[in-house]
Amino acid sequence: MQENAVELIERVIELKRVSKVVKGGKRLKLYACVVVGDGAGHVGIGHAKSAEVAPAIKKATEIAKKNMVEVPVTDGTIFHPVVGKYSASRVILKPALPGSGIIASNAVRAVCQAAGIRDILSKALGSRNSTNLAVATIRGLRSIRPVQSVAEMRNKPVDYFLRKKYEKDKSDIKEEPN
Repeated sequence: MQENAVELIERVIELKRVSKVVKGGKRLKLYACVVVGDGAGHVGIGHAKSAEVAPAIKKATEIAKKNMVEVPVTDGTIFHPVVGKYSASRVILKPALPGSGIIASNAVRAVCQAAGIRDILSKALGSRNSTNLAVATIRGLRSIRPVQSVAEMRNKPVDYFLRKKYEKDKSDIKEEPN
């Protein structure tokens, strides 16, 4: 993937001061967690520590670019509901109708915006740690099956799955005889 041709979306999820106790006292560092995406189905997460803010964010951004994964986005939302798990955090992600927006916490929202998802519903369960929620969201998004593979598995045309869920299909309506 070429970084020059595509402008990447970078979001800082968490920035905190951490310390390590050593013989002479405490060593202070800054921890940064960053999400990077192209807004077209590619997203990655990275975290790093440094003595100052700018180098920590830069290191985390470079790590996130290397860890980018592909997410199948269909009409600005996901194809089917998924659950992402990481450590003690669980995130339930459900597709939403157009215009619903991203209904999520800050960490989940950052990941979805970087991936190019515009409409999604989510619920965080268990630990609400920002870094864990972001990783759980990416794991959930990675588990989404592409439309083509589901269509092949079920021996149906791709158009059958791409129709709007809120529109009634002619084959689903039973006509009552007079």
